[in-house]
Order: sequence, then C-alpha cells, then structure tokens
Amino acid sequence: MIFRNNFALLTTVSLLASCTTVATKRPELKQTSAAAAPTASTKKSKRMAGMGTKPQATTPAAQAPAIPVAPTTVDPLVTLKTLVNQSVSAPTKQEQDAYRQRAVEIVDNKLNEKQLEEVANNSDFGYVRGNAMYQLGQKAMEARNSDQAKKYFSGVIDYLPGSDLAARSQDILSQLEAVRNVESKTIGVVLPLSGKNAPVGQRALRGLEMGLGLHIPGSSFKLAVMDSEGNPDSARRGVERLVKEDNVIAVVGSLLSKTAPAVAAKSDELGVPSIALSQKGGLTEIGPNVFRNSLTSEMQIRYLVRTAMEDYGMKKFAILYPNDQYGVEFSNIFWDEVLARGGQVTAVQTYSTKETDFRLVIQRLVGTYYGEARQDEFNVRLKEKQKTEKRSARKDNVETILPPITDFDGIFVPDSAKALGQIAAMLAFNDVRGVKLLGTNLWNTPAITKRAGNFVNNLMFVDSIVPNVQEQSRFATEYKALYNESPSLIEIQAYDAGLILRQLIASGADSRQSLTKKLTELNKFPGALGPLTMSPDREIERPVTALTVEKGEIIPLKIRK
Repeated sequence: MIFRNNFALLTTVSLLASCTTVATKRPELKQTSAAAAPTASTKKSKRMAGMGTKPQATTPAAQAPAIPVAPTTVDPLVTLKTLVNQSVSAPTKQEQDAYRQRAVEIVDNKLNEKQLEEVANNSDFGYVRGNAMYQLGQKAMEARNSDQAKKYFSGVIDYLPGSDLAARSQDILSQLEAVRNVESKTIGVVLPLSGKNAPVGQRALRGLEMGLGLHIPGSSFKLAVMDSEGNPDSARRGVERLVKEDNVIAVVGSLLSKTAPAVAAKSDELGVPSIALSQKGGLTEIGPNVFRNSLTSEMQIRYLVRTAMEDYGMKKFAILYPNDQYGVEFSNIFWDEVLARGGQVTAVQTYSTKETDFRLVIQRLVGTYYGEARQDEFNVRLKEKQKTEKRSARKDNVETILPPITDFDGIFVPDSAKALGQIAAMLAFNDVRGVKLLGTNLWNTPAITKRAGNFVNNLMFVDSIVPNVQEQSRFATEYKALYNESPSLIEIQAYDAGLILRQLIASGADSRQSLTKKLTELNKFPGALGPLTMSPDREIERPVTALTVEKGEIIPLKIRK
C-alpha cells in the first residue's frame, strides 16, 4: 500500500506531447496547483503568455514605530555586547525587550562556534551566555559528543533558571541519561494506531509482533508501542518516551510519509537505530542510525525499466501521470532511469487527480489536441479522404482526420488500477494500439484484470508480492492461521523488520552501537519473500518481480530470451 500526502504547490511545468526532439536531460516535473493543472474541461485560451492583466497597486502595510538600534559594526560580538548593555539601560521596557530580542537573534543565527564559546565564557555578555551555551550544546549533539553536550546544557540551567531554554535543556539531559540505559530485548514501535490510518497501523503491528516471535509462548522479546496519531509531534514524543521510559534498543516506524521523518530524526538524535517502513524519500539521509525496509519508488522503477529495456527491447516511452506527489515522484525517477539506460521519453502529459474524462488528456498525449501544430498534415489527409470517400454528415475535424502519434513502445502510468481503467478505455477510443502499459505495485490487485480492458494482455508492472507464490511462504501460512487472512506487503515488511532485529540481537548485538553495525552489514538475510541485503545507503534491498496478466490471472512476467 502506498501512502500519499499533500506537499507544497510548485511552479507549473508545461509539456507538449509527442516531442520530436528528445532531451538527454529531463526537466524537473513538479506538482502544480489545482488552478494551473490542465483538466479535460480546460478550454484553449486566446491570451498569450505575458499578456495578462496588470497587477493591482498595493499599499505598504502599516509599520510599527521604529526602535533605536545599536550601531552596525563589522564584528558581531561588538554589536552583541552593545545590545546587551542597551537592553539593561534603555528607558522603557519595550525598548529593553527589543534590544534583548535582537541580541538573542544574533546568538542564535549569526555566530560561529568559536564566537559562541567566547560569549559563553565571558561575563560581559550577561544573559545571552545561556543562549550561547544552548547553541553549543546543540552543536555537540550534532557531533555526537554527549559529554560536551551535558556540560553546555547544564550551564544553560545554571544561567537561565526557570526559562524555556532551561526546561528544554533539562529534557535533553534526561534523554542523554536515558540513552545510557538499554534493554537489549525491548523494541519500540511508532505507528498510526488511531484515526483514519489505524487499520494500516494495526496490520503492521501484527507483522512486527510475529517477526519478534511474540506469538510464540515463552518469547524473551518485548515490544513497546506508541501511537503516532498520524501527527509528527506525537511521533517525536513517542520516540522520546520509548527511549527514556522503555530503554528500547531500536525503534521501528513510522509508516506514514508525514510522521516518518520525525521518528527517524528523533531516533538518530538519540543515537538509537531505527527501521522506517515508509516510502518517504530521503529518510536514510537524515542520519547514520536510520535504516529503511520498504519497497521504495527507486526499487520499483529500477527493476521496471531494466525489464522493459533489457528484456523486452523497449527504447521509447511516454509518461502519463497524476498531478500529485506520488505521480510526480515516480515520473521523475522513471524518466531519469530511462535516460540513464540510453532510452528516450518522447511524450509527457499530466492530469488532475479529479479527472474523470480522459479524452482530452489522451489527445494531448498523442498529438491530436493541438491540431494547429499539424495543420499541413491535416490538410493533406483531408483532401485524400474527400477524394476517396463519399460525403458524410459527420464533420471532419482533427479527431477524425489525424491519427495518434505513438512514437513510443510503452506508456508509464503511476496511478491506481481504477484510474488505469479509465485511461485504457480512452487510449483504445483514440486508436492507440501496439504499446505496453507500465505501472507500479498499485496495479497488483485482482481488479486490474477487468479494468485494463483491451490492454489487459499488454501490462507490465512490479511488486514484491507474487500472487499464489507468496501464499506458499512460511510467514504467509502462519499469518493466515492466526488472522484468517493473507498478509499484504505492509505486514510482510514489518515482519521482516522484526525478524531481522530479533536474530541480530540473539546473535550478540546487545547494544545500540553493535546493532547499528550489524544492520549495516546485513547481507542475504532470509526474509519472508526472499533474501534481504542492506545497501550502502542503508536501504534494505527487497526482492522485486515483474508481473503481467494472462488468462485473467496476475502472473510473473515471462522474460524474453
């Protein structure tokens, strides 16, 4: 299952279908605003670029009365000392607070480590010494120097008692102390166990429990569970509690793109290895203690493109993608992989996630929408038709005269089986034939056999799970016996994470440092669906299989010799 979330709306990228010149470096596809994204109801605009209405004049916002400021100097420490003095001597409380705020901003944002140390050790800087110590403590945490961090945070409490910074410093000191205490057989997990994503979280929890062997009587492992509530702050606090109260040796989670970075960042900050189950990009870049066990977009696309190009000889591709985070991410990766393997992307078209009529979308993709660009061809074909056919009551237009331009071997559609059903029907209506449709593991559902229509025998998609074959695995058999249903990829990935931790700890990795090292060295570990190996980027490389539909069943794709 794939989790989608909204993200910042970015500049529109306009791409014409059926490009005759193929770039060797792709433009960056970005999600557009709802207003900017083209839909089937969009009409051709007569307004040319740059000919819009003039922007209205704006009136400057009212500004607060100016507060005297310290004179600007080259040395920020001189400015800082002046502001500290003025924050004490200024005649009004308003002015004192303004100077104080500016002094704190300089300490927080303008000083390097050497300057911070000078401030922290010099009584002339008064109250900002505590702020400098806090910044130094944060830097020590980043450098993983816990002894230095404790020294600085203790100083903050001494210099700024009762302040917010003192309270935060005390929390950090408590966390640092908790890090020393480890229960080697206690695993922590942060999952969405309430709200709309609770069913998914519960499924992952089942898989993790089985991986740790908790369904086996007499198991020596324990699982400490925290509900993220689908909220990053709750997820972050959950990690803190797992480390401080339960002394967990490792953390598993989170599933959601929204909360996964929070879990990974807080675990890494506390020096606790974590295994994320989310597809969120860039997670393992957060820190050296962050690992991931998930079928990522990169894994799927790498295998899909390799199969299409190396095993099936495909060279040219079109991309038809939804205007959302999932569609944009997968399309960018697909385009990069095709170019890296010497292929070409000859047509690209996006569509709204609310699209229900794909007629104009497909016409844009295959070059029958922008008739003016093929006017000469249209005129020639129209004359030939008029010579050979009797007059018809049906009006001759671009759709009836111009054939689709299908200068590609396959169309990549990173969307659901439901969307594919609508797209396949409209491709057939527009006489698009002889091409394969390529997709992600979203298509690995029985519904694809009916929705794909005329293209049902021309599908190529990938997943870790192979129907029928997966049912024969030991884990699937045990899971079905316990819960009377077959596990999905969510349960399988959580199971593998638990099994890996269980076996590494049982083999002697009884500290966070040794467990992190063992995770890094993971090689051909026997997972539920096949061998698992840790990549240099701390991504667990999961088995991937190319799939298709034959005689109404999803089966492994037969590789051409």
